[in-house]
Amino acid sequence: MPLNRREVLVAGLALAGCSPDAAPAQPQGTAMPPTGPLLTRKIPATGEALPAVGLGTWQAFDIGRGDDWDQAREGVSAFVEGGGKVVDSSPMYGRAEAAVGEIAAELGVRPKLFLATKVWTTGRDAGIAQMEASFAKLRTETIDLMQVHNLLDLDTHMATLRDWKAAGRLRYIGATHYTESAYPALEAAMRRHPFDVIQINASVAERGAEARILPLAQELGMGVIVNRPFAGGDLFARVRRLPLPAWAGELGCTSWAQILLKYVLAHPAVTCAIPGTRNPRHIADNLGAATGPLPDAAQRARILEAVRAA
Repeated sequence: MPLNRREVLVAGLALAGCSPDAAPAQPQGTAMPPTGPLLTRKIPATGEALPAVGLGTWQAFDIGRGDDWDQAREGVSAFVEGGGKVVDSSPMYGRAEAAVGEIAAELGVRPKLFLATKVWTTGRDAGIAQMEASFAKLRTETIDLMQVHNLLDLDTHMATLRDWKAAGRLRYIGATHYTESAYPALEAAMRRHPFDVIQINASVAERGAEARILPLAQELGMGVIVNRPFAGGDLFARVRRLPLPAWAGELGCTSWAQILLKYVLAHPAVTCAIPGTRNPRHIADNLGAATGPLPDAAQRARILEAVRAA
């Protein structure tokens, strides 16, 4: 059975000769917020700069009040304290939008967040109703980025998105997908619609976007949010038995998560990566990838080689 992220971290500590609860001199991850400013990338349409590591909410924030709520609340607090800004959700993610909205209101951090969500239905009226519900769940009068989820009924929803952007209800508009099989349709959509931002999967294990989608986004002046930067967690299963490479220090990395995120962030088309978690330690660890140097071409090749050999 594939290990989860905590198990991978524990395995890494064990390889370093430490117990899971020990505090090694060079930990696999840290609960402390990053020191210093985070790397930012600009949305080409406006030049607005966003921290390069955000927060995904799929599964992790599909929660109600209970034991997981306090962890999620602590996670959002750690995210904001660490300099994070972009939080991505969707009606597809169950209770995630409502959880994000309520936690942001409790913490009083809405002005510090860049809220991105999606429309995921068919038909103009259904799309409008769903997006109105997102405004209510997120407890906001303006949504920073509205995306057509998985290109579903794209042309219909884009007409509404353009109108709402012109009216000031939406700041940016875009579209998403998560699988390489959809790239031809996404490429056609990028050429047909004036997206501010696209969202697509990219990782050491899923490199298809590097061939055409990322270069096209650069050509057309579109920002890029990356989902699945850990390939849905599969990459942790692959590196679970690997000690942290000696060359990780060259990149300022203290965990495999940071190495894997820096591989993604090194592509100049990428605006922000959104690993999904509510765990405060993992959030702080992920934000650490937006500090220090990014890998050059040779270092990216070394990361790829290490993961392939795992």
